[in-house]
Amino acid sequence: MLVQLNRNTGARDFSATATGLPLNPAALPATTGLNPVVAVLGPTARVNGLAQHLPAGWSVRYAKDLDDVSPDELLLFTGPAIRDVALARRLLPGRTQLVALVDDAAPAETVAAVLTAGADACVRGGQPAILASHLVACRRRQVAGRWTQLNRQDRI
Repeated sequence: MLVQLNRNTGARDFSATATGLPLNPAALPATTGLNPVVAVLGPTARVNGLAQHLPAGWSVRYAKDLDDVSPDELLLFTGPAIRDVALARRLLPGRTQLVALVDDAAPAETVAAVLTAGADACVRGGQPAILASHLVACRRRQVAGRWTQLNRQDRI
């Protein structure tokens, strides 16, 4: 079967030009919509001003435990223990982005241990603007990961 890959029938800014690809919608990754959610686990005082620095439409909620985290949310650990990050990485799907917030004076060994345990990002300090930028970058990677899976179709 031939597919015209460079078909563009009009001005469609920010859209795929390959509109004739035979994709199976059932094989596409599920999305939760356009509004990302940041689930916070740990002391909430460290992220009080975070919501004001996130893009419009984003929300911050406080999760009770790992069972309260949805797969497509961004999970933010505030003051994480390395075993908590490792447990979250084992229990949650790979598409869940884990971000760890450590103290400003945390040694490099702590940062390396958190990343080795499975965190996608480790942020020192608690400045809301810097933390928000890391969360936005993690969301970009999460969405980019979905786009890379589009060409993988289950063929029977």
